[in-house]
Amino acid sequence: MLGRAISANALILSAFALCTAALLAGTWLLTSDRIEESKRRAAEKALLEIVPADRHDNDMLSDVFVSSEALQKALGLKQAEDIHIARKNGQIVAYIYPATAPDGYSGDIDLIIGVNTDGSVAGVRVLAHKETPGLGDKIDLKKSNWILNFAGRSLNNPEAEYWQVKKDGGVFDQFTGATITPRAVVNRVKETLEVHQQRMSEQAQKDNE
Repeated sequence: MLGRAISANALILSAFALCTAALLAGTWLLTSDRIEESKRRAAEKALLEIVPADRHDNDMLSDVFVSSEALQKALGLKQAEDIHIARKNGQIVAYIYPATAPDGYSGDIDLIIGVNTDGSVAGVRVLAHKETPGLGDKIDLKKSNWILNFAGRSLNNPEAEYWQVKKDGGVFDQFTGATITPRAVVNRVKETLEVHQQRMSEQAQKDNE
């Protein structure tokens, strides 16, 4: 009798586990498409903030190339990611680079940085961070307009030595009580401009060979 009871309980538990697994799988199938579409819309919104619709006529989400290992390292990325391209009438107008500043006050700061073909910044947005609310989180456009100060900047505007926060002798504002966070972002934006410049130089050399 005891053996039968144990067997019956085991069968019940197995049936319950199978039903639960089927329910979870069904829920995932029903919601996965909507989740992916939500992610796509969020990514598209971020890209459009950097390169608005009147500046391009291609699908920036699908017009991409995957970062090489060297580019991944130069941008501070932990894995290969897509670099998006903005085009107008078939001509490239900007590249949008993913980049990570590893030296934020509370860790990594994930960014996307748009660089125009003339080497100037099209725009910068913070995608994810863990900075202190009310202090370091002012890098987020939802909290302040600080991140907008990069638009139009280049490696010549300001000169290289002034690509720092004001506390370090540069031109970029820091936040009251929080210097580490903006310093990390400024450094990463500058480094991304340098990466872009190097890429364009190498490409020009290949074209001339």
